[in-house]
Amino acid sequence: MTFSFTPATRETARARIGLQGPAGSGKTKSALRLAEGLAQGKPIGVVDTERGSALKYAPVPGRPDLGGHAFGHMPMDTHDPRHLIQAVKAAEAASVAVLVVDSWSHFWNGRGGLLEIVEQAGAQKGAGGTFGGWRTGNPIEQEMLDALLNFRGHLIVTMRTKGDYVIEGKKVTKVGVRAVQREGAEYELDVVMDMVEGTATVTKTRYAPLDGMVIHHPGEDVAETILEQLGQGVDPVQAIVDELTAEGLAYEQALALHARAKSRGILAVGQLHPSSGEPTTLGDLIREYGQAVKPGSAPTAGPTPPVSTVGSGTTKAPATAHAAAPEPGRVSNRATPPQMRAMHALFKGVGLEGDREGRLRATSLIVGRAISSANDLTTAEAATLLDTLTAYTERETAAADFAAMLDGLSQAAA
Repeated sequence: MTFSFTPATRETARARIGLQGPAGSGKTKSALRLAEGLAQGKPIGVVDTERGSALKYAPVPGRPDLGGHAFGHMPMDTHDPRHLIQAVKAAEAASVAVLVVDSWSHFWNGRGGLLEIVEQAGAQKGAGGTFGGWRTGNPIEQEMLDALLNFRGHLIVTMRTKGDYVIEGKKVTKVGVRAVQREGAEYELDVVMDMVEGTATVTKTRYAPLDGMVIHHPGEDVAETILEQLGQGVDPVQAIVDELTAEGLAYEQALALHARAKSRGILAVGQLHPSSGEPTTLGDLIREYGQAVKPGSAPTAGPTPPVSTVGSGTTKAPATAHAAAPEPGRVSNRATPPQMRAMHALFKGVGLEGDREGRLRATSLIVGRAISSANDLTTAEAATLLDTLTAYTERETAAADFAAMLDGLSQAAA
């Protein structure tokens, strides 16, 4: 084992989301909507312990007008946590991008669940009752948690809730609700939403833009926010290729890109050459582009790094070795995570927190070009947007003034 530190990034992190609420509160529907937003067209898998309830939201063959969510379905009528571990392995083998466990509660107190396993183990002669039964149950539970939390895709679990009460003398007081799972299970998750009649309240989150959010049937908006918080969906290989083929590459920058790729173990990743389309590797591509801008070196034989279509727009290979390199560890010319976080906070101040289409329309009008996602913004455009948002959030009638300003921009553009 090698004990060393490498640069910390969030670009390969995956979301861990919990939706909790009573039966009929909208957990399954919201889980599928979130899964679609996180999957971005890739496969979704559902482990269904709710007697096929997820199938009510599947497409109807020949009736696209009825809508529905496309997903792989795995019904499970016994709830041994070791069966869930096998389901997670099957999801990975099938390259599932988002795994939904509906519901996780059954693996705690359902038929064959953890509590039943503990009870049966404790009833064995000499086992020591329930306390002794946990000697069998604890390792099984830990293996289940490890399988879920180490799943290579995004994870959404639903949990049923029940009323929690305090008894003081003869007085019984309801103090809230708690999930049907081991106490503290929510601490394993990044986001926890409490569901009531289709409306979710974010009660725990590691993502500042979601803090305290209340939204009916959370879906694409919330998923987009989470993806942005996880590094804007950046592919580490593509990020390096974008910087490599950007205007003004310096030799020192190429060396830094090679070191970054080496530290992440991606030098040998296959890549098509941006100009010839021939198969190569990321390491060979960095060496070729670096050699082309090495001070005092003669041009190398073979294809020089000319026009490239990698990333957004067409760029040319560097013509000078003296251009300023971008900030280390950041994708060239792309809005930064701090800018993304600030955008979400400021959009709330102008009344567009839960309106994705409204945010995109506002962004497009302010920066002067069509934007399909906040990920499309450059750092300069993001700065312009933030300046505008800041100016309007400081007004007493922020939402109305901001809407009037956008109408003016729209009329001017027309």
